Amino acid sequence: MKSYMANPSKVERKWYVVDADGKTLGRMASEISSVLRGKNKPIFTPHIDTGDYVIVINAEKVAVTGKKLEQKLYHSHSGYVGHLKETNLKTMLAKKPEFVITHAVKGMLPKGVLGRQMLKKLHVYAGAEHEHAAQKPEVLEF
Repeated sequence: MKSYMANPSKVERKWYVVDADGKTLGRMASEISSVLRGKNKPIFTPHIDTGDYVIVINAEKVAVTGKKLEQKLYHSHSGYVGHLKETNLKTMLAKKPEFVITHAVKGMLPKGVLGRQMLKKLHVYAGAEHEHAAQKPEVLEF
């Protein structure tokens, strides 16, 4: 019996919507990255993008445990000497809640061209509204 190798032109992609309200950031991000990679499908092939599209709503209401709101830091560097800026999770959730989930999922995807291609299928929104109703997304529960 031969092993099945997925063909990029024959992969059927679904749309899923995830409500981040009250869900733990890391656990949710690992499930989302698994769906983006296609590991929930029997046709999973490591070197081909077989994943589905994921829409995350209510990103501003994501939950974290412990003291992460004050202690978890995000770093950004302008390129100039001494211009490393640190922002904690609490401030980042207030300013850019979409970035928090995107950053967590990005770290769980493969590095390189394939990972960037998978990350393009992630759509994150701070509120409860999204603009992908025409795709008829299914609710993803985990």
